[in-house]
Amino acid sequence: MARTPTPFNPNNADKPELSPEDEVVMREIDEAVRKDDAAAFAQKYGLIVGSVLTVFLLSLGAYLFYNSQVEAGLEADSEQLLSVLDYAEAQDFASVKDRTAPLLDAETPGVRTSARLLQAAAALETDEPDRASELYAQIAADEGAPKSMRDMARLREVATNFDSREPADIIAKLADLAQPGSPFFGSAAELTAIAHLEAGNREEAGTLFAAIAKDKDLPQTLRDRALQMTGQLGVDAVEDVDALLEEQGVAPQDAEGAPASGVSGSAAPAP
Repeated sequence: MARTPTPFNPNNADKPELSPEDEVVMREIDEAVRKDDAAAFAQKYGLIVGSVLTVFLLSLGAYLFYNSQVEAGLEADSEQLLSVLDYAEAQDFASVKDRTAPLLDAETPGVRTSARLLQAAAALETDEPDRASELYAQIAADEGAPKSMRDMARLREVATNFDSREPADIIAKLADLAQPGSPFFGSAAELTAIAHLEAGNREEAGTLFAAIAKDKDLPQTLRDRALQMTGQLGVDAVEDVDALLEEQGVAPQDAEGAPASGVSGSAAPAP
């Protein structure tokens, strides 16, 4: 049976209309072409795609395994550090040194920093200041350690070997920590002021001692020491005389100017 000829459409000369039979043939041709393309792609790139997928899955598995191992390692290290604290409380510093030794070069900054701090403390307790100073220096130079820990270690290093250092070295090493507003201002400023005294810089020392004495956020014992030093250096560090007398347990004078403590004395002449 002959097929009905496809009519010519003058409105679309470039794209003649297809008969239902032609449409079926074209769909079959398209499907065959797609299958041939898919087969050719699989033959040409199938090995590469499979390899990439395999590598991805292996990498993902390795990452998940490494992550679990790291977490397990951190947990074990934390437990070991906690057990060391028990030995420290029991004054068993030999065990503290032995049990923190494997963690001194741990990959995790927090772990190795804690281990070094514990070792340094044990070294000080067993009269090994040089070893303690060495450990503090390691922490201060460790860029992976938290900044607050590094600053504290720098301060402890200077305090540990203060007597063997040159005053200029102490002043330079603690310069940024001896500034008001620093978390370590009190201790760093006191050490720096003493270094200034040893270097003959009385004015600089007095200024620092006065700043310590006026800082109400610092411990009172530290402020009292600084106030005594300002008195010896002739520096006025007292902002409120009445408040100071009250803090020292000395009653201020009464309204008429007579000492409330009963100490005899004449009133100042009127101007």
